Amino acid sequence: MYRLFFNLSLFAAICSVGFLVGESAAEPSVGNRLSFDRDIRPILSENCFACHGFDANAREADLRLDTRQGAIDDGGAIVPGDPMASLLVERISSTDHDEMMPPPESGRTLTAAQKEKLSQWIEQGAEYETHWAFTAPTAPMPPSIDGVAHPIDRFVRAKLDANGIAPSPPASPATLLRRVSLDLTGLPPTLAEVQAFEREVQTDSDAAYESLVNRLLASSHYGERWGRWWLDQARYADSHGYSIDGPREIWKFRDWVIDAINNDMPFDQFTIEQLAGDLLPQATTDQKIATGFHRNTQINQEGGVDPEQFRVDSIFDRVGTTGTVWLGLTIGCAQCHDHKFDPITQKDFYRMFAFLNNQDEPRLTVYPDDVDAPKLQAEKKRIESELQTIVTEHAESVAAWEQTVDDEDKGNQQLAKEVQKAIGVDARKRKLSDKLAILAASGVLDSLDEIKTKQARIAAIDRELAKGVSTMVLSERSTPRQTTVFIKGDFTRPAEPVQPGTPAVLHPLKSDQESATRLDLARWIVADENPLTSRVIANRIWQQYFGRGLVETDSDFGLQGTSPSHPELLDWLAVFFRESGWSMKQLHRQIVMSKTYRQSSVVRDDLKEVDPLNVLLARQNRLRIDAEIVRDVALVASGLFTPKIGGPPVFPPIPEGVMSLGQVRRSWNASQGEDRYRRGLYTFLYRATPPPALNVFDAPDGQSSCTRRIRSNTPLQALTLLNDAAFYEFAQALQKRIEDEGLESAFIRCTTRKPTQDELELLERLDSLGAARALLNLDETINRE
Repeated sequence: MYRLFFNLSLFAAICSVGFLVGESAAEPSVGNRLSFDRDIRPILSENCFACHGFDANAREADLRLDTRQGAIDDGGAIVPGDPMASLLVERISSTDHDEMMPPPESGRTLTAAQKEKLSQWIEQGAEYETHWAFTAPTAPMPPSIDGVAHPIDRFVRAKLDANGIAPSPPASPATLLRRVSLDLTGLPPTLAEVQAFEREVQTDSDAAYESLVNRLLASSHYGERWGRWWLDQARYADSHGYSIDGPREIWKFRDWVIDAINNDMPFDQFTIEQLAGDLLPQATTDQKIATGFHRNTQINQEGGVDPEQFRVDSIFDRVGTTGTVWLGLTIGCAQCHDHKFDPITQKDFYRMFAFLNNQDEPRLTVYPDDVDAPKLQAEKKRIESELQTIVTEHAESVAAWEQTVDDEDKGNQQLAKEVQKAIGVDARKRKLSDKLAILAASGVLDSLDEIKTKQARIAAIDRELAKGVSTMVLSERSTPRQTTVFIKGDFTRPAEPVQPGTPAVLHPLKSDQESATRLDLARWIVADENPLTSRVIANRIWQQYFGRGLVETDSDFGLQGTSPSHPELLDWLAVFFRESGWSMKQLHRQIVMSKTYRQSSVVRDDLKEVDPLNVLLARQNRLRIDAEIVRDVALVASGLFTPKIGGPPVFPPIPEGVMSLGQVRRSWNASQGEDRYRRGLYTFLYRATPPPALNVFDAPDGQSSCTRRIRSNTPLQALTLLNDAAFYEFAQALQKRIEDEGLESAFIRCTTRKPTQDELELLERLDSLGAARALLNLDETINRE
């Protein structure tokens, strides 16, 4: 039976929320030997580090538990091998309100199992370990499993076997076709592609699938789909934000991202150009455009604001975003004080701040390839110089004529308005155009041909130069600013000066300069010694395919983050990513070619108790598609889709009144022609008043970096698909396809599978428009199986 989207299922609700790693999915202890990183650190981090951790200013009783020296040598809270002599065990076991730990007023409570773990760990010697994420990954050998060839499958299968769980069977060819098409390009397969794949799998299903993957990775739509993923992290939008939220022009950065991903730009270069493209030797225009990554910060246009305050705020955002996106660390938490959990000092924060404090924020004009702007500008300057020479040669004669012109003569001689306006300008302030207008009117010249010809060429040059597009970029200052620590993060309270630098807990920064630059920072981020970047990005890409990362806290690899569910697999992926030349396409190919990815997503009764959240990956996860892709699927199914790549943002229809919801009422003139049917990626996005059809499906607003979209499930989504003007228009186009091709064809366009007889009979009870609206509302249409 077909399923309307507004008939919400429990399964869809479960899939739409964030996943939590249960203890049942934790790595089993070997011989009951506890691991500090896996078993103990999470307990201490959650319950103890806020008062007994890295932040010396917040530390109570001068006791530090995040290091072995602090816990054993300095504080004496732990006596290795003797839990009964350890103050820690005494205090966590106490029932005395004044003695028990954590204190009752903290709201934290240790479970009996956690207390037992701490005691057992102390008995085993209370060994500490370096946090797993701060140790450089090495590529472990995938386990050897009979009949399992793919390295990803070998890691996953080993964990399943250890827990007595069998993997799920492969998804059907139709499901797999739709899944991988949506995952790699964000577009569903067309009817012709469905029919071709059905034929190919009959001959050799593995070869047909591999061919499909290669074709999708080569598609220019791949860059659009994965470009949107990166733009989420870049907090991209088309307006300045804050209450006024004026429009901005920065779509050239969006197109740069799409092109870079389509061309499989190595991720290390992708990083360097965005953080410091302007500092590269002989930086190209594209490399300068790339620095728009950090121009996506908001700009406050209200009157009376302190520009320095909001300049500093934008750098706070840039530091925090850099830490989140590339390092998976909450560096922004050290803006006002030392980090309470991670070994990041406030001074570390401002040393990072110093890298991003020495830039101007200009606009760069970008011209089409067929416009040689420097040559045209030089030609215009030469012609203007020639015209100025003519004006100078006849200046005395023109001045004498001008003396004869009074107000009455102007009317009698019927001087052109531009001449009258030019005469009215003080002679010392006249532009060249004013002088030429007066010269032409004076009659001093025997012929005006030369001046008309030259002015016509200037006008033609101006038309060519007008094709230039402005975009927001960064540019290094010739005179650097002095950076200091701000007391409690207050920019009006500068303290000690600092030089550019990186957190001491990570690998050393290398620089050939007396003072390190953004380029040094960018290279440090993608250095082989960095234990975080390759893991963080590989994990975040994995998250897109399974709805959850191997590390669930994808933006927090610090001490408060969750441990990886498959640590060896994560390290293998990280090393593979780096050693493949930082190729994102190769990483995508590895993941989607695995049998783990290709499994059925059907819920299994046998997993409900042992792994209810599918952490061990015994099946695929069923996921609601992203907001923009909800639109894209409807566009393709209805036949209205415009495949054009890049260009200025467009304005599809939105509900009346939306643009009056912000502080400033703005116009929204709906696009016509092909622009009306562009992908959701290209819809103009105001931060304060985003298009409702994107907002209701959880598209980020661009106000801060988004590394993982939420997946809500609300009736408003169904109402949008039924009643939004754009989706109603899509339904009308699909209605025509139903009338021309029949219901079965339309059903396949929306879901990639053939309907059952019962489903067809139910749809046939509706008129063709009703059937079209129902098809666009199907649970299957807006979900990826």
